[in-house]
Amino acid sequence: MPDQKYAKFTGRMVIVGFGSIGQGVLPLLLRHLDIAPSQITIVTAEERGHDEARSLGVAFVVSPLTRDNYGAVLRPLLGRGDFLVNVSVDVSSLALVELCFAQGANYLDTCIEPWPGGYTDPSLPAAMRSNYALRESALALRRKYPEAPTALLTHGANPGLVSHFLKQALLEAAAATGVTEKPAARADWGALAARLGIKVIHVAERDTQVSPVPKRSGEFVNTWSIDGFVGEGSQPAELGWGSHERHFPPDGARHEFGGGAAIYLNRPGASTQVRSWTPLEGPYHGFLITHSEAISIADYFTLRQDGRVFYRPTVHYAYHPCDGAVLSLHELAGKNWRQQAEKRLLMDEIAPGGLDELGVLLMGNPKGVFWYGSRLTIDEARTLAPYNNATSLQVTAPVLAGVVWALENPRRGIVEPDEIDFRRILDLCRPYLGALVGVWGDWTPLQDRGRLFPEDIDPTDPWQFKNIRVV
Repeated sequence: MPDQKYAKFTGRMVIVGFGSIGQGVLPLLLRHLDIAPSQITIVTAEERGHDEARSLGVAFVVSPLTRDNYGAVLRPLLGRGDFLVNVSVDVSSLALVELCFAQGANYLDTCIEPWPGGYTDPSLPAAMRSNYALRESALALRRKYPEAPTALLTHGANPGLVSHFLKQALLEAAAATGVTEKPAARADWGALAARLGIKVIHVAERDTQVSPVPKRSGEFVNTWSIDGFVGEGSQPAELGWGSHERHFPPDGARHEFGGGAAIYLNRPGASTQVRSWTPLEGPYHGFLITHSEAISIADYFTLRQDGRVFYRPTVHYAYHPCDGAVLSLHELAGKNWRQQAEKRLLMDEIAPGGLDELGVLLMGNPKGVFWYGSRLTIDEARTLAPYNNATSLQVTAPVLAGVVWALENPRRGIVEPDEIDFRRILDLCRPYLGALVGVWGDWTPLQDRGRLFPEDIDPTDPWQFKNIRVV
């Protein structure tokens, strides 16, 4: 595994952005692609990471990309057969996709990003600051470019890897409960989830990595991109809205355009908490941070008859970040979502012993809840790859895998993680994910509810969002 080459690449590769994910994925690309450092150029907004790039022999260009200059900066670096890996923030993914299509280059990102202000511009209605709107705009490019190089969207950990976890989880849950269906097409996966009684799917994540240096006042601490976390946390909370739901949220709203698989709440994701469960943590409160997988998974697993939806799971993120990030979010909310002046990305200072428990939680089957995912410790991450912690490696491994898949499938146009070969991606990622496990549990969001104080719950169905949301 350590030096296995998965694909030969003869073109030029441009990495846009060089924060925690860019720095972490570069050594993986050099390790597993047959590529020379001279073929790679990094284009980034700041000097951070320059020493790493120089030590690896990779060109490093400091040039913040804007609406006005991105074409002039990138066109000379991209042509037919080249590849752009976008791991930036505040650079429009749609603009870069169209540029790649015009140049004949392949593309991958970990999030559909807007230009600055796209998440937080108060002049835009909440519906237009949503991931739903960004995704609809991206999918519209399929009609505009029916024949195009591959552009694999949102292929990090989540969104990305968790879509592949979900398919594996469904197969394992089916095997454990005597269901023998073998999905072959999109509708088959929805049918399997419905047969298993899956009503709700959480991306259930608990990060226990810690620093011996406490968070200071006026500082945001996190184990991955702080700007990225604050940006998506400031968006309206979004979730795929299931066909079993009976209680529409009082602050919820439906979109008046697009496929209709998701709703949003008129409040930030970073101030919206939900009840969830992971095997090691047990029950916890997580943040319903907006992520594209909540929409794409709900859409992918929707079943219709005569134009009417008869099955769709509720899907959303339930994120408990590292404890320093929780304190940082609390302070951020108290400042009315004005980001702290100081930022500290936890990497080398992380103490031994912490881990990131990242997976999907399936709810509704009579056997219980089923969690499937990765348990990766900081100690394992440091052994497996340089410039990574447990959180970043769960992102950089699927970035590598997505690049390999795109090189193997170079003319697929716009594609989402749910639409590609989950077995191939998991095979490529597995060496970097620590323990991949599936665990059954008996947790429900109604456990111990109302014991101390009366609560407004729906006891007839524990899997209603009304019961899962923390109010």
